[in-house]
Amino acid sequence: MKIIKLLLLAVSPALLLIIAAACTSPAQQHLNKGDEYYKQGQYGEAIEEYGAAIALDPQLAAAYDGRGLTYQAQGESDEAIVDFDKAIELSPSSAEFYYNRGNVYLKMGRLQTAEADYDKAIALDPGFGLAYNGRGLSYSGQRQYDKAIIDFSKAIELDPNLAVAYDNRGLMYRDKGEYDTSIADFDKAIELDPTLAKAYFNRGFAYNRKGDKDQARADLEKCIEISTDPSLTKAAQDLKERL
Repeated sequence: MKIIKLLLLAVSPALLLIIAAACTSPAQQHLNKGDEYYKQGQYGEAIEEYGAAIALDPQLAAAYDGRGLTYQAQGESDEAIVDFDKAIELSPSSAEFYYNRGNVYLKMGRLQTAEADYDKAIALDPGFGLAYNGRGLSYSGQRQYDKAIIDFSKAIELDPNLAVAYDNRGLMYRDKGEYDTSIADFDKAIELDPTLAKAYFNRGFAYNRKGDKDQARADLEKCIEISTDPSLTKAAQDLKERL
């Protein structure tokens, strides 16, 4: 009797997975496949799967959002906006959808429009740290440095492990000429994410402004070593040559 019970316990999780898969709608299955392809960087396949999900269920907001993220990753901003618009129309209470659209507007340089989307995301979810970080970037682009610092600080308060928020706040302090404060933020960003190449560049830039050429050179060399962004690598190489 004990053996039978043990076998049942062992099989039950597998059976639950089978039952769950059987209960998943075809549209949801395509959505799940699209998500997997997106995570793997297989954007063409992801778009096909999201499209199939939408064809089967035109009310599936997450499929439009997923396809929007994929278009964004491919640099197709206009197509991404169209999909995020539809996702928001279908699910207007989703803070994430507004945040995602805000990111596209930010990249397009439409800073006030991005700010409005981040405002909406924060109103829907006041604990959304990344939305504060995004709004901080929109303020930064408008040279509203003090407002940006407030938002980056709020993002850090909500998520103390958000390395990019420390890096972004450090940039604001650097642009205000507060180099020691900026370097402390870059230090923290690098501590949290040692692969964050732009934090090394930004810290090197700050050290250079302070007149510490050796520290600047070391940071720029590290940036060049780990950067996967050609434009960032070139900027670090150019600055290093001018030291």
